[in-house]
Amino acid sequence: MATEIPKTDMDWLRIERRFSAPIEAVWRMWTEGNQFEKWYGPNGMSVTVTEMSAHIGGCRMFRMEMKRPDRTMTMWFTGEFKEVRAPNRLVYTESMCDEKGNILSPQSMGMPEGHPEVTEVIIDLVQDGDGTIMKLTHVGVPADSQGAGGWAQAIEKLADVLAKGA
Repeated sequence: MATEIPKTDMDWLRIERRFSAPIEAVWRMWTEGNQFEKWYGPNGMSVTVTEMSAHIGGCRMFRMEMKRPDRTMTMWFTGEFKEVRAPNRLVYTESMCDEKGNILSPQSMGMPEGHPEVTEVIIDLVQDGDGTIMKLTHVGVPADSQGAGGWAQAIEKLADVLAKGA
């Protein structure tokens, strides 16, 4: 049975940002594994993409890892591309999983009770002169959550990578 993605009017995470980069460059950052690895995740996390098939029904799967002197923290994520309209709109699901892609309970990964197993990320891109406006909505992740902080750090990293002309 598929887990329903919450569609209420809750205050889901929303980020709007203008990048000084053409829309095609921003699109590649979201849809090409080697580009996604350059910026995704909170500060201190490295990302390894194992699959990024940016077409409707395609899979995305990656590992985030943080090495510390006393331990290494590893988290896996998977999802499915639901809408792919290059270079303007990307919609995909996201779930925590094990290294084989089996979806894990968010609570087993330390997330608060009630956090959905499946969330949905919506990216809308609009060319704005020589730059791009990005609107991101993460349905299922509250705007005041720890996830929002991770997204804010990741988007700053994305801006830095784009500014360097990647």
